[in-house]
Amino acid sequence: MQSIQVIEQGRQEYEPCFDAMRAFTAARTADTPDQIWLVEHPPVYTLGQAGDPAHLLAPDETIPVVRIDRGGQVTYHGPGQVVAYLLLDLRRRRLMVRELVHAIEQAVLDTLAAYNLAAERKPGAPGIYLCEGPHQGAKIAALGLKIRNGCSYHGVSLNVQMDLAPFLRINPCGYAGLETVDMATAGATFPVADAAGASRLPVTAAQQADIARRLAAALCEVLAAAHERALAADRNTAAALAT
Repeated sequence: MQSIQVIEQGRQEYEPCFDAMRAFTAARTADTPDQIWLVEHPPVYTLGQAGDPAHLLAPDETIPVVRIDRGGQVTYHGPGQVVAYLLLDLRRRRLMVRELVHAIEQAVLDTLAAYNLAAERKPGAPGIYLCEGPHQGAKIAALGLKIRNGCSYHGVSLNVQMDLAPFLRINPCGYAGLETVDMATAGATFPVADAAGASRLPVTAAQQADIARRLAAALCEVLAAAHERALAADRNTAAALAT
């Protein structure tokens, strides 16, 4: 299995990036390497293919709304948010969609733990939510995927330090009253070494690139582990049949 290529794309307008994901997926062959794209978008609302426009409570005329082909309802992307798009051949990786979702969520949990934030999954509500502190229950990462011909695109967004006001204009992911939070607001910290020894400082937008790379590394790690489990299951099945 080839390593996943991680591509840092910087700030990209949403629609050209969306078109590029679809074009990449449509042009894939059995030999096309899997990729993770790390992106930051200017302000944009995206509405899933079955999304209900009623969840746009108070649209802002300065923020475009783009109807797209992922699952789920409406979410917001903007500066101060890490977006990781996963362009994977699920058949080659022996991954079911549910396993992929679980792996993505685990990578986010691992990343948040590195910044001293405790978070959790919620059954039936893809994404990651804080599980303690004054913002307990708030959503900090949103997840949405599209599978076409056994390959995935779209992915996960993780809020680092951003203007959260646009989330107040929507029902995030279709949930009325759901609080959305970012890492800085939640009190995330990162380690530093100084004259007094090791200490921790609050996360700000200055750490966004490092957080994006850590998330990508965590995604690669959990996906590699999932593939190894699939191969081990195959070996066990073959051994059982041989006896």
